[in-house]
Amino acid sequence: MVRLAEWKEFDLDKAIWTTPAAKMKMRRDFVCPLPKQALSALKELHCLTGRSRWLFPGVGAKNPTISENTINKVFATIGYKGRLVGHGTRHTASTLLREHGWPKEHVEAQLAHKEEGISGVYNKAQYFEHRVKMMQWYADHLDALASGKVIKGQFGKAV
Repeated sequence: MVRLAEWKEFDLDKAIWTTPAAKMKMRRDFVCPLPKQALSALKELHCLTGRSRWLFPGVGAKNPTISENTINKVFATIGYKGRLVGHGTRHTASTLLREHGWPKEHVEAQLAHKEEGISGVYNKAQYFEHRVKMMQWYADHLDALASGKVIKGQFGKAV
């Protein structure tokens, strides 16, 4: 989703990214809350690629956006070769969020997963306000991990 993201999908004032149904596997619009860290990064990125249709433009008409391999190359270059690929960040988020007590329904909704069975047919909840809080918690947690300042038990209080 990230490599095919278009600037027109973002409302930075409302802190949301809306991916249209046509781009989604489940064929329904997906609204993603953006934590303050993502907003800051997007504003910086807009200075570089804001005149393009795409957040991450490729080179030439044959490659309008960066490839999945480009994303994986970045992970390899920064030391994660053989340990992490772009899609793996979804596994990381799911695991960290669930390990810290965020409800399964909120995590699955953030990953744009549809609930299985008849309950999935009936349940159209998006848990948006919960996901706003969850994604800000997640961004703050990643910042704390990066700075080495995670204190055991500190992050469970926000759930």
